[in-house]
Amino acid sequence: MIQRIVRAAVLPFLVCALAVAGQASTPRKATPKSKPAPQRNAPAAPTVAFEKFVLGNGLQVILHVDRKLPIVHVNEWFHVGSKNEKPGRTGFAHLFEHEMFEGSKNAPGKYFGRAERAGANLSEGGVNGTTNNDRTNYFITVPSGSLEYVLWLESDRLATLGDDLTKQNLDAQRDVVKNERRQGLENQPYGRGLQAHFRESVPGRPSILVARHRQPRGPDGRLAR
Repeated sequence: MIQRIVRAAVLPFLVCALAVAGQASTPRKATPKSKPAPQRNAPAAPTVAFEKFVLGNGLQVILHVDRKLPIVHVNEWFHVGSKNEKPGRTGFAHLFEHEMFEGSKNAPGKYFGRAERAGANLSEGGVNGTTNNDRTNYFITVPSGSLEYVLWLESDRLATLGDDLTKQNLDAQRDVVKNERRQGLENQPYGRGLQAHFRESVPGRPSILVARHRQPRGPDGRLAR
């Protein structure tokens, strides 16, 4: 009776061992390597159609037409900034950027007031200007019907800005620029850290690191909200 129990207990283990041994002696077939999935062509980079031409005064014009919305955007860029300033006499790029919004010979008064009447949204940043180390730019977005008027405003302030400049206006904007420096740089935690780093890395050059954004003003001269 005991022998039968032992045989019954051992038999399944023997069968299992033989099965394992049989698997070990049977050579395995090499698993075929799966073919790499065909690579899909990457989508082509979007292209922006534009025309480029140069006016007689050297101004380069890049024109892109998109008729999805009845608006027009004018953005002027000039190759001038704090890199053109001399050590010890800095801030002129920022100051001149401010003066460009203070009126010209044939369009006296605040530029922002005229821009708003032309359809620019002051509270949403529809008109502004910035300056940096290497460039200064001015931009405005208005309904397409105001394009001719906006181009006239731009040409007049480029040609006759000095004709409407007064000492009182210059002193006022100089104080605004100095206050913006205090607000955005000197009174900010670690505000002058990057400026010091840039000054030490590139000796002899003024150190405006971030474009200064002029706060839009309404027709009454107050800051737009």
